[in-house]
Amino acid sequence: MSEAALLELRDISCLRDGKPIFSHVNITVNQGESASCSRVATLTFAAGDILVLRGKSGSGKTTLLKCIAHLVLYDGEVLYCGSTPKAFGVPSFRTRVLYVPQRPSMLPGTPRDFLTTITALEAHKAHAHALKKDHKPPHDPFARALHISRAWDVDPQLWGREWANLSEPTSALDSASTIAVEKLLLDEIRSSATTLKAMVWITHSDEQGSRIGNKFVQISAGGCVEEPIPLV
Repeated sequence: MSEAALLELRDISCLRDGKPIFSHVNITVNQGESASCSRVATLTFAAGDILVLRGKSGSGKTTLLKCIAHLVLYDGEVLYCGSTPKAFGVPSFRTRVLYVPQRPSMLPGTPRDFLTTITALEAHKAHAHALKKDHKPPHDPFARALHISRAWDVDPQLWGREWANLSEPTSALDSASTIAVEKLLLDEIRSSATTLKAMVWITHSDEQGSRIGNKFVQISAGGCVEEPIPLV
């Protein structure tokens, strides 16, 4: 019996104000190397791939990511290791299929308070219990966050300060910070010890896409089409 795909999108369609944003999106991310798939118009990728999702503003790039993470209503099926989010357990599903928004939703308090709150959620407790049951080292999100912040030269005192209300904070990243973020994620997905299996990355920059991606997909109302690596 063949191994279930890591992630599979089957005929995903989504509406906005009663009109289709996109339809018949079929994407498969296999556990191992890419292989042909019998499903019509299915884009097939492998674990370790970084898929760069491109398209015009309003074409549905962010909406598709939210469909993958089971955050918006959609038609079709999203499967993680052969199971739907509901069968897997939606909270647990969202600890494995993560959506990183352009504008993060902030809870009141400090960044330290934020991490304390989210690590107290039942899904994170269940994940910690599973690691203990499998005799794996415990996962410390705060230690991981500190490690990342040190790599980015973030002032440690900021962990104890109240959140600032920022409009489009990612647009303020300078080129050095952008490269640092890219390097961190590329190093993580290439690490033999990583739990990060694949990424879908939205960017309007051909230059950035060519730096970080190895697969490129264009989204439109008709669905998704794989493209060659952009020339920059």
